[in-house]
Amino acid sequence: MATYKEIFGQNIEVVSSDPANPNVGQLWYNTTSQELKGLKQVIGNSWATGGNLNTARYVLGGAGTQTAGLAIGGEITPLTRQALTESYDGTSWTEVNDLNSARGQIGSAGIQTAALGFGGELAPGVTAITESWNGTSWTEVNDLNSARRFLSGTGLNTAALAFGGYDGSQTALTESWNGTSWTEVNDLNTARSYIAPAGIQTAALASGGYDTDSVAVTESWNGTSWFEVNDLNTARYSPAGTGIQTAALAFGGITPSVRTAATESWNGSIWTETNDLNVARRYLAGAGVGNNTSALAFGGETAPSTQTTSTEEWNANIAVGGWITGNNMNTARRTFGGTGTQTAALAFGGGQPPVALTELYDGTTWYEVNDLNTARLRLTGCGTQTAALAISGEVPPGVSAINESWNGLSWTEVGDVNTARQDASSAGTQTAALFFGGRAPLVPVAAYGNTETWNGSAWTEVNDLNTARSGMGEAGTNTAALGFGGYTGSTPYQTNTESWNGTSWTEVNDLGFSRFQLGSAGDQTAALAFGGESPGVETGATESWNGTSWTNKNDLNTARYNLASAGTQTLALAFGGSDPSVTGATEEWYGDGKITEVISTS
Repeated sequence: MATYKEIFGQNIEVVSSDPANPNVGQLWYNTTSQELKGLKQVIGNSWATGGNLNTARYVLGGAGTQTAGLAIGGEITPLTRQALTESYDGTSWTEVNDLNSARGQIGSAGIQTAALGFGGELAPGVTAITESWNGTSWTEVNDLNSARRFLSGTGLNTAALAFGGYDGSQTALTESWNGTSWTEVNDLNTARSYIAPAGIQTAALASGGYDTDSVAVTESWNGTSWFEVNDLNTARYSPAGTGIQTAALAFGGITPSVRTAATESWNGSIWTETNDLNVARRYLAGAGVGNNTSALAFGGETAPSTQTTSTEEWNANIAVGGWITGNNMNTARRTFGGTGTQTAALAFGGGQPPVALTELYDGTTWYEVNDLNTARLRLTGCGTQTAALAISGEVPPGVSAINESWNGLSWTEVGDVNTARQDASSAGTQTAALFFGGRAPLVPVAAYGNTETWNGSAWTEVNDLNTARSGMGEAGTNTAALGFGGYTGSTPYQTNTESWNGTSWTEVNDLGFSRFQLGSAGDQTAALAFGGESPGVETGATESWNGTSWTNKNDLNTARYNLASAGTQTLALAFGGSDPSVTGATEEWYGDGKITEVISTS
């Protein structure tokens, strides 16, 4: 067995403080903490945003791979069948020659340069038409034996399989294509449509679908017959499927009335839930042959009569960001304020009943320091560990307009806000802050859209949010901020994201997961959203904002809401909250996934 020195060319370094820029896999012994440490890289799975389709559509076909995909046919509302074909090069889609017969609800198989489109719905009625793609144009070839729509397909242009679908009722029919004609073979055990396909002509997988409702049934094809294997974790219909019989993916769909972003990975025996799509949708298409580590998701329906151009790229076993557990707060609490950085954070107020406690975090340990002058909960705050604001909040039985300023040692009351409220959000610094949203302590809840700016001595009312709400995530400054998620009162869980330019709010792309009372970090163009309540249960979901859209990241280790937070998009801190019990748990986010850990020999 090779020694550490033989692998890395040196012995384990002995140092009095951790090295500034260690390499992944490097070990060292810290004499100050008397700990053996190492730098590791978090490896995981992720969907990333790709180039959008040129034409939004749903119930389309898909073929090819993540870097060489094909989008075939489909429909746009209201029931307009499409002949469009688009080709993906790993970055963008290009329109190529159309199908001869415009249709949606189509089955498909093959690769980007040699594909097959079969069945589907014409205008009107189901069809058995099959067309072959040679990389340049479509040619009509021999029809399916049984016309149907919402069927699934897998395999190659010269050796494909078509199964399931709807021909007036759910069907179990399976047909095999030899490059010239279709032959009926043994049926599925469960007749259904909208199935996620994977595999090749002689070794396929059929997962999920619809019989009288969403199903989780999975069946495996051995070239002769279908046999039932372990079900999906989430029953659904109209998901996309990619991969092979022993290494497949199923993603998206509807279950049974809610569009889902759920992604599951198949290892040949069982399905495992993994990272969700960024955009929940049904009637989407997928591309990806050979394994479950690389795939493409495109098109679909995100809401009734709303088609999408969204394209996402799946990569498994790659370097991703991750959360690690830090030391707990001294006092577990919820609904409190937080600000600062990952290694220099401030926590204040909170509780039920309210407390005035303030704690500092130095990157390792929490320390109690001087209390707020006024104990309160559901307050907000901004600034740094040595120069912060604690703004408004609840002092039962009402709300308080009190604003306190922290100088690194103690709190001082300064100018009150104009509109007292609880569960509001804030951004900026001790001398230049933004205060927005929130609610009154009423049932039913009355959400506020009010926005105020702070100049170091007084608050001024400015333009309201477009959507009044409380419990939002926040990021940025008083001239360039972001507010996301939240609670309107009538609609508890929001995905809305709004951007502040110093004068007004503009609606931008939504979060992938609806939630409120979440944690957040970063700025207007690079933010992080994590935790919260969504919907009716605490979540650990983490999303990253690149200035344009949100992308899913690895979840918190402890799902929770009513937490506080600090830091940046790449180095964040989550602390306290409800899981659902009150917790003092602290977690540190490393956006590059490079984490220093203490190595135990016990």
